[in-house]
Amino acid sequence: MGKDGRLRVVAYDGPSGGWGSVRSLGKILKREGNPLSAPLLLTQQNKPGGFSCVSCAWAKPATPHLFEFCENGAKATAWDMSSARIEADVFARHTVTELERWSDHALEQAGRLTEPMRWDAASDRYVPASWQEAFDGIGAGLRGIAPDRAVFYASGRASNEAAFLWQLMARLHGTNNLPDSSNMCHESTSVALPKTIGVPVGTVHLDDFEQTDCILLFGQNTAVNSPRMLHQLDAASRRGVPIIVINPLREPGLERFTNPQSPAGMLGGGSQRIASQYHQPRAGGDLALLVGLCKLLLDWDDAARAAGRPAVLDHGFIAEHCHGFPAFAATIRGHGWTALEQRSGLSRSAMEQIAQSYAGARATLGIYGMGLTQHREGVENVQMLVALLLMRGNIGRPGAGICPVRGHSNVQGQRAVWITEKPELAPIAAMEARYGFAAPRQQGLDAVGLTQGVIDGKVDAVLQLGGNLVRSLPETGLLEPAWRRLPLTVMITTRLNRSHLVHGRAAWLLPCLSRIEIDQQASGPQVVTVEDSTAVIHPSRGMRSPVSPALLSEPAIIAGIAKAVLPANPRVDWDGWVGDYDRIRQELAALHPTWYANYSQRIWQKGGLARANPARQRQWQTETGKATFLAPMAIEADADMAEEGGDVLRLITLRSNDQFNTTVYGYDDRFRGIHGSREVVMMHAADIARLGLVEQQRVTLETVAGDGVTRRVDGLAVVRYDLTPGCIAGYFPECNPLLPVSHHARESHVPAAKAIPVRILHR
Repeated sequence: MGKDGRLRVVAYDGPSGGWGSVRSLGKILKREGNPLSAPLLLTQQNKPGGFSCVSCAWAKPATPHLFEFCENGAKATAWDMSSARIEADVFARHTVTELERWSDHALEQAGRLTEPMRWDAASDRYVPASWQEAFDGIGAGLRGIAPDRAVFYASGRASNEAAFLWQLMARLHGTNNLPDSSNMCHESTSVALPKTIGVPVGTVHLDDFEQTDCILLFGQNTAVNSPRMLHQLDAASRRGVPIIVINPLREPGLERFTNPQSPAGMLGGGSQRIASQYHQPRAGGDLALLVGLCKLLLDWDDAARAAGRPAVLDHGFIAEHCHGFPAFAATIRGHGWTALEQRSGLSRSAMEQIAQSYAGARATLGIYGMGLTQHREGVENVQMLVALLLMRGNIGRPGAGICPVRGHSNVQGQRAVWITEKPELAPIAAMEARYGFAAPRQQGLDAVGLTQGVIDGKVDAVLQLGGNLVRSLPETGLLEPAWRRLPLTVMITTRLNRSHLVHGRAAWLLPCLSRIEIDQQASGPQVVTVEDSTAVIHPSRGMRSPVSPALLSEPAIIAGIAKAVLPANPRVDWDGWVGDYDRIRQELAALHPTWYANYSQRIWQKGGLARANPARQRQWQTETGKATFLAPMAIEADADMAEEGGDVLRLITLRSNDQFNTTVYGYDDRFRGIHGSREVVMMHAADIARLGLVEQQRVTLETVAGDGVTRRVDGLAVVRYDLTPGCIAGYFPECNPLLPVSHHARESHVPAAKAIPVRILHR
């Protein structure tokens, strides 16, 4: 709840950006106690020689804007710069049990952690500890646990340098249990793209936005999750490029935008349209929609060729560069329109409107977020979007390509330095030769495997390099009590969150430097690197003095743990690497020169270091050596969903405008007009009437899973909202207890948080 605890619903009729963004930022700067110092620091955010934003992973232009930050990125910086501190006296006044009653917002609002802490079971309090005491205690705990029962989780905020050391420590310890943020969001991308185009990342760079003449935007609320992309969308819109938004919710921030970089726009109060078309499919209806679009192109191409008109498809590209098209086309032709309309939630005429814009474009960008990936059919969704682009040659040419929008600031980079539970994706043999050890070869635990492993008692230790797993993992009701039975939990963090309070029998809090703080080591101030959504790597230099002299950097903390748990190895120089991060980058270059040759020098080139991406040059590193068409054999309703048309609804979990992942900055979801509370369920007016509800009535949501487990969230206020009938929406992580661990993408194991089967119970 907000301060006054009263829900207020006020329709928002303004644009994204503009003065609404300025006012929202000003409010948080004042609240965090840095209204004067933060603006100066923000001028260095996402700039050459400055620091990379700690929130979203959107690309950074070679020539940055004057203010190269968005509202949420600035909030994240203000959050890290907060004048509030959690000193030992806070824990002296409050037991951990008492702190558990605080809201997520209140916990993080308490301020930055300033010294290592150990949970004391006798007093149920966190008490101060020295760094050596912490490392010795963690080392002793890990040495008493079988390596395959320990899990090393990495949040997307950690740098490439820290992530590399983290995965090396885990593998030297003897495990590939290296889940990360990607497991919960874009692992569907990482599974789908290698099979279809031979790379696990998108093919789009920023300059493609300047050359495109059509943009398809699926399941991504740009104004909230990656607002800096609005600059590229704004420029494209001003050129007349059709921007076609496909999203079950009507998101006002995607409709109009006032560019804060434009004095005329800010003073004149004008705005530019973003979405030229806005289509609202059912949650989980994207697969049927994409099949329908491909079917239309096939039919139109048949008709055009029969009449002697130019072909709709790029047959030359398909013949030279693609594999599997005849079988794909036959499968797509076999789907009937009645089923496609029913399962997508869109009419054939709506699909024709989308397809006409696409077919008339020379170069198209296919952009998507977790609205495609967090489904049972998440991998198939991505594969079908690739197929749609391949049909007209829209991968590997200027202004075209596929563009997954990653969330956390370096989640993509961490995968590229081998934070992965899949040993086949890491240069294991090269690591063994360089560091003189036998690396584990068995598959590790991903996020779903971690969740089930903790519940089943098969995990004994969880170490978190950032993150808030207790809040972000599925199956909350079963997970929390099992989490408390873990022998050891370790949290490398900056602020207090729920995972620090729902802890293991031995628990350590290790406060680290923020990315915006100066990282002083033996060789001087250090630079770290992060990779953006377009596979471009950028340097980041801390600019502000640390909030406490007791803080250590993430690499220093990792090295301290590693030296405490691992036997000495003359080939692994933890102290030397921490003293000079250039030496860590030399290790990366030695293990993978294709990506990282001359790493420390190349990161400073204008625009950053673009990691090698063969698909951009139409070089397909697939099994067949060509881009591959893959079609779903069926588009039946989700197997986890009960019969359609009854009281079972599809719940979409989402973030607010005042939030980044599990960090809640405040209680104003400005674009959706919801203020003062996050305990809401958004519903279409027809569903409210059909189920006999009234607005702001308090209801309970219950998962429909048929597995005997009761999953409920109580006390949600009904809010009328423009979204597809049969679908409802609620905030993450508040609605996470409704997500079963079994409800995930079939191949990638990404939790299917965008279509949870639930019913509404009247209170």
